Amino acid sequence: MSDLAALQTRLSYRFRDEALLRLALTHPSIAHEQGAPVQHNQRLEFLGDAVLQLALTRELYEKFPDFNEGPLTKARAKLVNRRTLAVHGHALGLGEHLVLSRGEEINGGRDRSSALADAYEALVGAIFMDGGYEVAREFILREFGAAFGSLAVIPILENPKGELQELFQARSPEAPRYHVVSTTGPDHDRVFECTVHHAGAELARGAGKSKKAAESEAALSALEKLRAETNRPTGDLVTRP
Repeated sequence: MSDLAALQTRLSYRFRDEALLRLALTHPSIAHEQGAPVQHNQRLEFLGDAVLQLALTRELYEKFPDFNEGPLTKARAKLVNRRTLAVHGHALGLGEHLVLSRGEEINGGRDRSSALADAYEALVGAIFMDGGYEVAREFILREFGAAFGSLAVIPILENPKGELQELFQARSPEAPRYHVVSTTGPDHDRVFECTVHHAGAELARGAGKSKKAAESEAALSALEKLRAETNRPTGDLVTRP
């Protein structure tokens, strides 16, 4: 395993108990490969998800005092989803530090978006266990500060697959197509990774706990890419209630 000192420098946080960091980086495939009880990062992932939700929900609550539950929930979904967490995990270089089974290593597990997203949530859980809630909250707000800075209004995320199809209907009779490219995790906690294609070209990828959620993430990513390329308005605004 590569040296964790550089990673902790990138995190701007030094673990008192480095074993927590190592656990956060231990992929469940290790347990499957050894066929024996081995600690891995799923429990920390569960904890980190709750800490992320709480910290970001509080910021949204305070930043948008005039909005009710529905729009705030959609804003949180824009900030915290499998795709954005994988981006954060990749930016921190978590992939190079993951502890993987041989099979997962061979199959590109270090770059798999689901593995990076899970490790990122586990990392948040590890920071919470090591330093407490305020330390974890400070880390989260550093990580998501840019997103909050650009989130001047509440987004709407009702039906990204429908929006993507409508976008292409004006250009082509061919509808976007979705393909499941990988399924990881145990039966009770599957993570699906999907691609979305149009005219034979891959537009984007997404991951989620169900095939439908993964397809929605892929569609959302494709919409953002297409709109950025054409400088179109995002259409992600709702009026104040």
